Amino acid sequence: MRIPSLTLNDGHRIPQIGLGTWPLNDEEVADAVVAAAELGYRHIDTATRYGNETGVGVGIRRTGIPREEFFVTTKLDGPFQGDDRAIAGLADALQRMEFDYVDLLLIHWPRPWEDLYVSTWRTFERLKEEGLARSIGVSNFKPAHLDRLAQETGTVPAVNQIQLNPAVVRLAEREYHDAHGIVTESYSPFGGGRSTLFDDPVLVRVGERYGKTPAQVMTRWHLQSGLVTIPKSGNRERMAQNIDVFDFELDAQDLAAIDSLAGDEGNDSDRIGH
Repeated sequence: MRIPSLTLNDGHRIPQIGLGTWPLNDEEVADAVVAAAELGYRHIDTATRYGNETGVGVGIRRTGIPREEFFVTTKLDGPFQGDDRAIAGLADALQRMEFDYVDLLLIHWPRPWEDLYVSTWRTFERLKEEGLARSIGVSNFKPAHLDRLAQETGTVPAVNQIQLNPAVVRLAEREYHDAHGIVTESYSPFGGGRSTLFDDPVLVRVGERYGKTPAQVMTRWHLQSGLVTIPKSGNRERMAQNIDVFDFELDAQDLAAIDSLAGDEGNDSDRIGH
């Protein structure tokens, strides 16, 4: 089973389904990565802030699968913004994972009150040129932040990772990303926390039509909407369910019904997550 992928604006490809790893610790994430790889996952998402990069590296080595077959993302947050701090930040992350490079490096937050994300982006561009990050992107950025990157550096991220699910559809951001060649990646794709989406009557009804769970319907919605999704789990059974989505296809009526779940509130661009 091969998970479909999308082409990034730098020519690299990103699998549309990945394994989110927050808030697993090193031991938990190593086991999760092994289980995920056995099921067919090759895209692993972590961050320095999560404190589990070491476990991600351990897990990938334990699989016995060559490193180059995996797509690994990590993120650098506030302490690594400005003044080339990202150079040491990525070096430390790579040392923890025992990797020579990451496939995708993200600025974890724009932190606009510090006014450092443009200089951080320039550092990211250098890290990409040096081959330490194959692709570079951002997380939790709004169109205004992306506009400024483009205006002051002449480039845009390959990916913007944002909170996105059927209750928070972010249409304006997605339209902006599409217009500028940026892939939208969804974290908390099932709603996160104590999500009520698993009990939503629309998702339950659609799932019953195909013999699928609401979570599987949501994953399929992400795929057919041209999104990358990284549901987090340390449970092998749930991981298996999350990628058991290639034997059915939502029709136009299904997609419209799911799109309607968010309402006006679901287009709020001020939400910030992990």
